Amino acid sequence: MLDKRNFYINGKWVKPSKSNDLEVINPSNEEPFAIISLGSKEDTNSAVNAAKQAFDKWKETSKDERIKLLEKLLTIYKKKSKEMSEAISMEMGSPIDYSISTHTVSGQSHLEDFILRLKEFNFEEHFDTKSSNYIRHEPIGVCGLITPWNWPINQIALKVVPAFAAGCTMVLKPSEIAPISGMLFAEMIDETGFPPGVFNLINGDGAGVGTNISGHPDIDMISFTGSTRAGKLISKNAADTIKRVCLELGGKGGNIVFADSYPNAVRDGIRNVMSNSGQSCDAPTRMLVEKSIYEKAIKEAADEASKIKVDVASKTGDHIGPVVSKVQYDKIINLIKSGIDEGATLATGGPELPNNLNKGYFIKPTIFTNVTNDMEIAKKEIFGPVLSIIPFETEEEAIKITNDTEYGLGNYLQTEDSEKAKRVAKKLRSGIVYINGKAADSGTPFGGYRQSGNGREGGTWGLEEYLEVKTITGWK
Repeated sequence: MLDKRNFYINGKWVKPSKSNDLEVINPSNEEPFAIISLGSKEDTNSAVNAAKQAFDKWKETSKDERIKLLEKLLTIYKKKSKEMSEAISMEMGSPIDYSISTHTVSGQSHLEDFILRLKEFNFEEHFDTKSSNYIRHEPIGVCGLITPWNWPINQIALKVVPAFAAGCTMVLKPSEIAPISGMLFAEMIDETGFPPGVFNLINGDGAGVGTNISGHPDIDMISFTGSTRAGKLISKNAADTIKRVCLELGGKGGNIVFADSYPNAVRDGIRNVMSNSGQSCDAPTRMLVEKSIYEKAIKEAADEASKIKVDVASKTGDHIGPVVSKVQYDKIINLIKSGIDEGATLATGGPELPNNLNKGYFIKPTIFTNVTNDMEIAKKEIFGPVLSIIPFETEEEAIKITNDTEYGLGNYLQTEDSEKAKRVAKKLRSGIVYINGKAADSGTPFGGYRQSGNGREGGTWGLEEYLEVKTITGWK
């Protein structure tokens, strides 16, 4: 059993102000493998105070100084990548090979890209050649960073690294369900030698430390990734102090498969949804299929889903692991049952455990057909390996169905007609549109419309979230 009760505050690992232990559960076997502490208001105050005291000196560091520290952190991260992959695999159930190839690599990729963006970024510049106005980009101050369990190091890197780069100080609260990767990252930051107080970590739940952070008068910005419900609560709690709030929330992406799509479009769409056990906010969990190929697509989808293996996270190979917790498992199973009750056709999968597993939070890859967009399974973010297939007749209908959601994070479309792809992409109401499975490049902005959040993460856009803009007149 790992003992991870301490917090990282002001450059040291310190005991919590009061005992409040929580077991961290391995979702592959439902057994605890680590113990952490849930922090209190006193712990939050200590961390925020350390960040506040460190800010005046840290904001004056040069760009070159920050680059050197981030490059050293990158070197240490690469050296400890195996340890990071093992932590993620245990805490959130990601198969070890997927943790290595995708989760851990994402953290490295963000570090590399933000170092590049920092090198290129101008923090000071004249408004234009004829003006005496001068523009300065200055760090916003102390940042509260609250990260989720589904992409732990990916989201930590997307927040911590640009905050460092901008000259901000911070308090990180990783998910209490999957906190070990965040604590390992804190160890790397400590080894790098960032000044005390610049980075602080406290564990806790949303109702406790999360609430203390979002409402704290000495925190100037909140960056949160998680559920839309929690994002609303954070926004309300932050309102009294008028702090900046950057939210990356839920999604219910549509994947429009036109009749002229490439041959493997349906099968690739299934793999996309099921990867990470369906626990991705921009997963295309509604597949819209043109009626002329609908029956063929159903057969392909069911066949592809039946080929996806489900197994424990520690095993190597191509398979999906469990979902992260009993709470998530119960929620997903209930939604699968509601899909059956609402009259959708269960093409494959269902609420029963996979045959080879009788312990752990495992869910079969599940596909519903004959789904209408007003069903709960089409409206709610299920956050598990569950896909709804919806037929459409015209391009306009496909766009209307896709946009008929409270979310707007990521949408997808498949067609070999490049002009149609561009035309449809422009009409989809989401922060990102993926055409024919093409991934976003490093440094492109990521974020949502409507109840999928506000603000953007990644690249120059992600760096600017942590900066204030000052205009100075009469500059000669």
